[in-house]
Amino acid sequence: MNVVRLSVAIALCGAILSACSKPETASTGGRNPWTQPHVLRLGEPDEPDSLNPLFANNAAADLAFGMLYSYLLRYDDEGNYIPDLATEVPTIANGGISKDNLTVTVHLRKDAKWADGAPLTADDWMFTYHAVFNKNNNTRSQYGWDKIASVDEPDKYTIVIHLKEPAVAVLGLMAPGSYPPLPAHLLAKYPNLNKIPFNSKPLSSGPYVLTAWNHGASLEFAPNPLYFRGRPKLAKIVWKEIPDTNTLFTQLKTHEIDVYSDVSESTIAQLKDVTGINVSKRLIAYWRRLQFNTNSPLLRDVRVRRAIAEAVDWPNINAKIYHGYNELATSDVFPESWAAPTIPRYPYDVDDAKKLLAAAGWTPGADGVLQKNGTKLHLQISTGTNKLENQQAEVVIQQQLKALGMDIEIKNYPVSLLFAQNGPLYTGHYDMEWTVATNGPDPDNSGNWASRFIPPKGANTAWLNDPIVDRTAMAASSTFDQAKRKALYQQEEERIHALVPAVFFYWENSYLGINTDVKNYKPAAFILDSWNSWEWDI
Repeated sequence: MNVVRLSVAIALCGAILSACSKPETASTGGRNPWTQPHVLRLGEPDEPDSLNPLFANNAAADLAFGMLYSYLLRYDDEGNYIPDLATEVPTIANGGISKDNLTVTVHLRKDAKWADGAPLTADDWMFTYHAVFNKNNNTRSQYGWDKIASVDEPDKYTIVIHLKEPAVAVLGLMAPGSYPPLPAHLLAKYPNLNKIPFNSKPLSSGPYVLTAWNHGASLEFAPNPLYFRGRPKLAKIVWKEIPDTNTLFTQLKTHEIDVYSDVSESTIAQLKDVTGINVSKRLIAYWRRLQFNTNSPLLRDVRVRRAIAEAVDWPNINAKIYHGYNELATSDVFPESWAAPTIPRYPYDVDDAKKLLAAAGWTPGADGVLQKNGTKLHLQISTGTNKLENQQAEVVIQQQLKALGMDIEIKNYPVSLLFAQNGPLYTGHYDMEWTVATNGPDPDNSGNWASRFIPPKGANTAWLNDPIVDRTAMAASSTFDQAKRKALYQQEEERIHALVPAVFFYWENSYLGINTDVKNYKPAAFILDSWNSWEWDI
């Protein structure tokens, strides 16, 4: 797989954060007085929707998986592949990838164990491979895995993957964001894995084991003494679920938590006043969007979606609601990627939006709401209940679309429900959603837009079904030629821009507030900050 190193450096505080770290007023053995040695307290707005990677969809689950599971490969904080269970990253140079790009050979380390002492072998990855395609499992996606023709297991520590065609996603299948090996010795007895105890009480292969999950309140982790890299330094991790962002910031300020990894825009300016913390900022591969259900009867006409895109003052929402901290987006390809396309923003043009709706047959009713053939233009918009700014943005969108004659209902959900397999997004029971998606280092985005990944087969929750997008996404994911791929992503994103399955709003600049005593916590640009959790200490 052709991977490019993305230089997304961790920037120290800017002018607004020039005093972001202050010395503590008292100390204990050189520590902050509030520090609990070897006990790390994470402040998180959500909890995982599942602890079985086959079914989980939210970012909280990804963070937990970095602590609970070992993958064949991991991403470091810059998005480079590093070995995890694999002894090395497969490349053409080391023989791990064949010269025709159709065969990938992975050698596993022989000292990895499950937390119950059972050896972790190629059998476990093979079990996962078959579980992905088990029709009885409600697997969240087969993205990338569908490019595999067959797999051989010549011995317990070797996996040979044969591809149907060259596929840039193949190494991504081995890393976070996809599925790690699952314990065959524990799970093979089940006809399906949809509702089994493991999904909330998993067996760990990673640096930590789950010791408690108090739903809606906290998760607790202890070091895994059998972890192949050695027992982690932390004695305990406490994950405090705090859905309210103001409360999260208060607990950072009062030092009831040690890490607040994605500080809400409304409180970023206040970080400079908090003693005993370090602050860092970096652009991360989280993109917020107003996504449309293109299969919704009222949104099937692209002119309606385009009208919405043009009727909302997006830069003003970024400036006023999100305080201008984030970088406005025009596509879902990371702006610092070699594949980043050149795409214009939708103009803020209310008059043109009205013309588009009129051309689509929508006319004002007696109450001012647009109607067509006796049906009112009534749409729902949804986001998670975990961030006040998102709900404030919804209100502004609602008001600006009301001026256009649209009746917009706000209906929000806890994030764990919004992204659940049986939640509104994956069942198609929504009109518009205002959420964040995340990318891996490779720009392959076919899992988001290709029709073969419409739920329940994947994560195309825009329900987009377009032959041009399908063709370009497939072609881009099937060649390792970077110049060809870049041209294909330009074509694909131009087509997506024309179809308006989503309005790409911003790329997130993530601000981290962290106890100055915490060591080796390195925020990542991609997927999960827990990529090196075995090195954490305090």
